[in-house]
Amino acid sequence: MLRPRECLSFYIYNMDFFTRIDIPAANFKIDYTSHIAFFGSCFADNISSQFANRKFHTLANPFGTVYNPVSMARQVKAIASGKVFGEDDIFQDTRCDRLWHCFDAHSSLSASSREECIEKLNAATTQAREFLQKADVVFITLGTAFVYFLKSTGDAVSNCHRQDPSLFERRMIPVEESARALESIVADLHRIRADIRIVFTVSPLRHMADGAHENSLSKATLQLAINKTGAEYFPSYEIVIDELRDYRFYADDMVHLSKTAEDYIFERMVETYCNERTRGDIAAVEKFLKSANHRIVDVDSPATQEFKKKLASQAAELEQQIPGLSLH
Repeated sequence: MLRPRECLSFYIYNMDFFTRIDIPAANFKIDYTSHIAFFGSCFADNISSQFANRKFHTLANPFGTVYNPVSMARQVKAIASGKVFGEDDIFQDTRCDRLWHCFDAHSSLSASSREECIEKLNAATTQAREFLQKADVVFITLGTAFVYFLKSTGDAVSNCHRQDPSLFERRMIPVEESARALESIVADLHRIRADIRIVFTVSPLRHMADGAHENSLSKATLQLAINKTGAEYFPSYEIVIDELRDYRFYADDMVHLSKTAEDYIFERMVETYCNERTRGDIAAVEKFLKSANHRIVDVDSPATQEFKKKLASQAAELEQQIPGLSLH
């Protein structure tokens, strides 16, 4: 019979101090022949980079980062409808930088001339539509239910471009409005490609400028909206909040995630959406890239030339072994 101290030791030894989120394997799979699109917050940019860095075919935020479902729905509708942007869709900033901007797009699509700005917007629309026509899956990351609306038109904006705050109304949209936006996104993506798979996720990055309680309400609104649509869901938010649940998995600002956390979420996505063969292919590509990124001191030395030939041979062999892989 165990003594009390022995009982306590036995109990502690057998306790599970780690809550692992159970994620069922997806009923579709991603491999190197897949085309994967990402829309949403900066978390979407980070995760898409994880796939792109391993040489998957990806598209990430053609109009720049977008955080709320209404603005995202406007972007997707523009792509699905083949919208041609014109002068009515842009404005010149007369307060700060004199650049031409679009309220539906990030400043990376802004320009010093009206013509260049319009050209960038239409090029982004065309590129996104062409990619989505062959895309297998779209991951949509929602960041917040708070939306800025332009008072003069009532339209949601993706980026205020540092304009006068009095031009905008900011409010948290209700679950029903969020769900309508998500349903619009799904319908428009299926207009582009009927069999495209769509996976929603909620960004685990906290919008603390809104306040802790408001951030929780915002994230809950997004969760309920996704649930209302019945769409497929990947639990990025739950992995960070309930599984990692420690500030060591955050960056120095205590808002964004650390590289360790991003790497872990990517691993969980690979477990969910890639079969055993593809996981092996990813490991082989990572090994090759680690060697290819080796720092070269003397680029003209015989040893370096031999190293480059070896890499070229290995790249050709990997591309032969892994359908869809391009290392160039």
